[in-house]
Amino acid sequence: MNQEEYLKLYEKYIAGLCSAEEEEQLYAHIDDFKMLDANLAADEANELQRRDQLFQQINQTIKRSEKPLKVHFSWVKYAAALLLILAAGILFVDNQKPRSADSNILKQTARTKLPITPGRNTATLTLSDGVIVDLESVGNGTIASIQGARVQKSAEGAIIYQASGKDTDVESFNAIDVPAGGQYKVVLPDGTAVWLNALSRLTYPTTFSGKSREVKLAGEAYFEVAKNAAKPFIVRVNEMNVTVLGTHFNINAYDKRRYKTTLVEGSVQLSKSARQALLKPGQQGIVDADQERISVASVNVNKIVAWKNGYFMFQDDSIKEIMAQISRWYDVDVAFEGAMPSKTFGGIYSRNKDINELLKGLELTGLVRFKIEGRRIIVMA
Repeated sequence: MNQEEYLKLYEKYIAGLCSAEEEEQLYAHIDDFKMLDANLAADEANELQRRDQLFQQINQTIKRSEKPLKVHFSWVKYAAALLLILAAGILFVDNQKPRSADSNILKQTARTKLPITPGRNTATLTLSDGVIVDLESVGNGTIASIQGARVQKSAEGAIIYQASGKDTDVESFNAIDVPAGGQYKVVLPDGTAVWLNALSRLTYPTTFSGKSREVKLAGEAYFEVAKNAAKPFIVRVNEMNVTVLGTHFNINAYDKRRYKTTLVEGSVQLSKSARQALLKPGQQGIVDADQERISVASVNVNKIVAWKNGYFMFQDDSIKEIMAQISRWYDVDVAFEGAMPSKTFGGIYSRNKDINELLKGLELTGLVRFKIEGRRIIVMA
């Protein structure tokens, strides 16, 4: 696959038009695709010219599409839409000459004690008897035998509940807490798979013995619900309920007053007080706790579930929205200095890569600069 083919495929992906086969092709090339940059310039003027040429190439690629790419950049001279090609290290800055000593890019101070690394599979499991298990350090195999189920940790780093075959009327609950800089997968007693993002908590019974399957969520999670027409699956997020029989959907409840549910396939019903809304695939329902309403709109599902697939996907996102994701995944504090730009950003970036590459790409738009002090990132306009 050459550069032009890759950019065309990327354009389809970010517009939500890729088939499953095309998405697999994109993922397969995203880490090893490199910008061809054999004739590097030795001076700053040629570097800026290269950026301008890159911008022209990407812009021409977009114009040839029947459906324009709906991602906005600053388009500042020489910015070259760098985030459009931010996927997993596709940055020509990797090969360019070092910047001058007074560059503001990523100034790290002596106070840095721990390196800023990408998130990983880490969480704690709280059993019904109050015992807390560190899931990152515990070995694979059976972790606990509890009422109605055995709890096992798989080699892939997931928690799986397997029914023990013994009926019980005693209701007990477990909870998984994922810290900043973490993610985790749990397979519930009914076979429902749940992926938890950083700073999230899922509370659930060790066996679904009633007329429904109810769990509680704080933070963000992606659900693949096992079908059971006799027992609807209900996710409770404070005042909101999401009811399904069997479907795939994402819930983002980081904002305590606005809960976002995005449907990938199947159907879900949102409810809050007397208000209800039925979602179709590709739609997102937002429950506004303050205004007592549920709004529904079509969204790019690929963007919403990118975190579960191992990527950041920015599309019309402000720098503050982007930094909120970075803060949770890399477990860093973020501060802002000056008036942040009103322009929005876009691009795809692997969540497994070094944070420096992502911040460098954001800086090269010409809209923001960064300084790192320990585990604190200062964003400067």
